[in-house]
Amino acid sequence: MLLSRLPSQHRLVSSLGLRLLSTSPSCGSESDGWLSKLLVRKIEPTKESHSRMLSDKEVIYELQTHNVRCGEMDKYIDNYGRYHGEVAERTAAGQLAQELVGSWEVTVGDQDQCIHLWKYNGGYKAVDDARNAHIDDKSLAALVKERGTLLRARHSQYLLAFSFWPAPAPRSGKHLYEIRSYLLKPGTMIEWGNNWARAIHFRREGDEAFAGFFSQVGRLYNVHHLWCYNDLQHRKETRESAWLRPGWDECVAHTVPLIGGMQSRIMWANPFSPTQ
Repeated sequence: MLLSRLPSQHRLVSSLGLRLLSTSPSCGSESDGWLSKLLVRKIEPTKESHSRMLSDKEVIYELQTHNVRCGEMDKYIDNYGRYHGEVAERTAAGQLAQELVGSWEVTVGDQDQCIHLWKYNGGYKAVDDARNAHIDDKSLAALVKERGTLLRARHSQYLLAFSFWPAPAPRSGKHLYEIRSYLLKPGTMIEWGNNWARAIHFRREGDEAFAGFFSQVGRLYNVHHLWCYNDLQHRKETRESAWLRPGWDECVAHTVPLIGGMQSRIMWANPFSPTQ
């Protein structure tokens, strides 16, 4: 082979380069040096879907992003609060399997924006049932139509929760939330999961991890991490303390090459949000 014709010192460098190109360690394992941190581990072909390997498909989440017309936020919050009440009544009566996890207004990032996280117990059948109910139920349809006059743009995604993140649960009191959204390079979701399954352990002590999701319908290869803090100062101290823990820097080094774009938004819960 061509490698055997090279001088011995060249063969050593080439052999090392081939090994680094074939694999790079996940965070928490021994590193071959700075070059290995720049490379992404090759994912072997599998007959099992990546979503099945990373999550439980029986629970679907919907992330709604609504951009509100300037000056219409109070009317919008009133509308969505009434809408949430109507949905909650139908869910309690067994007519729907749709549950609001959290509702927030963005204060740093996109202005005049609200984000809502819904949970559907029962998979996509529950999603289909909810869609049909919103068409057939005149009260729900009227609220949705009214809301449309208050918006300048909106979009939604169906998500699955990462199995290694904690399940989202209501927080009492008043908290600041941060949603960090990552657009990953296609084909890197398993590698992201491998590294964050370890990285999340560095962020559990302060109970700041609220939920982690990846998209299934809508904008694809999109990951959302939701964090919960007391305030911005608490956020700063918590994030800085993570860098003092051995292994966190390795996790960051291995996940950064997977990212094609990212965004951070600071949010506060709306009055009717189940989590505060």
